[in-house]
Amino acid sequence: MAGNIKFGTDGWRGRIAEDYTFANVRRAAQGFARYLLENGKEGEWVVVGHDKRFHSENFAAAVAEVLAANGLRVYLTQGATPTPVISYAVVDKGAVGAVNITASHNPPTDNGFKVRDEHGGAIPPEGLQRIEALIPADESGVQRMPIAEAEEKGLVVRFDPAPAYIEHIKTLVDLEAIKNAGFKVLVEPMWGNGAGWFTRLLEGGKTVVEEIHNTRNPIFPEMKRPEPIPPNINVALEETVKRGADVLLITDGDADRLGVGDEHGEFVNQLRVYALLAYYLLEVRGQRGPIVKTISTTTLLNKLGERYGVPVYETGVGFKYVAPKMLEVNALIGGEESGGYAFRGNVPERDGILAGLYILDMMVKLNRKPAELVELIFEEVGPSYYDRIDVPFTGDRAPIEERVRNAKPETIGGLKVVGFRTIDGYQFMLEDGGWLLIRFSGTEPLLRIYCETTDGSRVDAILEDGLRIAGLK
Repeated sequence: MAGNIKFGTDGWRGRIAEDYTFANVRRAAQGFARYLLENGKEGEWVVVGHDKRFHSENFAAAVAEVLAANGLRVYLTQGATPTPVISYAVVDKGAVGAVNITASHNPPTDNGFKVRDEHGGAIPPEGLQRIEALIPADESGVQRMPIAEAEEKGLVVRFDPAPAYIEHIKTLVDLEAIKNAGFKVLVEPMWGNGAGWFTRLLEGGKTVVEEIHNTRNPIFPEMKRPEPIPPNINVALEETVKRGADVLLITDGDADRLGVGDEHGEFVNQLRVYALLAYYLLEVRGQRGPIVKTISTTTLLNKLGERYGVPVYETGVGFKYVAPKMLEVNALIGGEESGGYAFRGNVPERDGILAGLYILDMMVKLNRKPAELVELIFEEVGPSYYDRIDVPFTGDRAPIEERVRNAKPETIGGLKVVGFRTIDGYQFMLEDGGWLLIRFSGTEPLLRIYCETTDGSRVDAILEDGLRIAGLK
């Protein structure tokens, strides 16, 4: 049945050889092809790329076969390519969209199917719903042209999107200044698509770039999954200290997210990184424009918005909400709690490579290492402490939702509850300006409990109360 392919927060993901099969990938591709044709895109070009997971290149070829058979033309990447590079290729090639075979940060058992629009950004929820509705019930409804035939007819063209992306990046950040800074940069690409990119962009100067976990290994040794947060990055944090690196840059499996470790081997959480990136653009580069943030990210952005006189827009979780809002308001920056950040002048898509370069440029311009940058942002707009608990979930979610929705706690973590929002999940606003959010993941069978507070000693108590509110403790 078509119903077993559901697009969540960022496309469709499934377990390889169970629901994520060649037959179902072709069905999803047929649904996307019908969506494009329905919108008058016959004969137009679509970019198709993939990550380094099991069989990803073959799943990508299967997508190309379906799109070509439906009268669309395909630019197929020559190899594993970062998501932001695929997204930029959409704009560079004048394509009408993209399909990216990746499960991003999911466990090694999974793969995924991301779709992008003509801007290289996530397709809004109503578009995803339409694609779902157009997916055939079984493979009999799929049109398919063998890849060799499609290439022979010029309907599928293999290409290297890297050169155009690199030239574009040079217009956004001063690479020469970073090259000549004399940094020692450790890069953790998590066995994924980010391997080699910082080395390629920064070689030839005084700065030294070293990489770990930079080959293809779909089982992701030394980590549970290629998600740029502890404990997956613990080995990299240890290596940062051992090698005397000035900074650790971590890209997830498809390199659209960025994680940062400081010079002491301590993780700089993604909310703090988002605040640093916004401060960099507003203060260091003197730019102005709206900030778009999901409700699960930091209130430091609201404080920066107030300080610099720029509006802050809050959305549901996922770039399917962030990207359209960025386009609507011509945002300076957009981002989410997972470590995905997008920037004006680039495509409205998370870009872990550009975000990493901006962090390095900030280090150059302010002559501070990451731990010192965090101290600076706290001096400017106050402290932020954050954590998240992921609880595996099966069965009916309705009782949990009802329990949380009807909860009326007066305090959480010893702080007075001063508001309640249901933009995406259930968010309790706290008297110190912090919050507790309880929501179901849109990409995995997980209940996520997040919090932010100005008092680091309260984080555990807030999360514990979150578990109690959800009836899980």
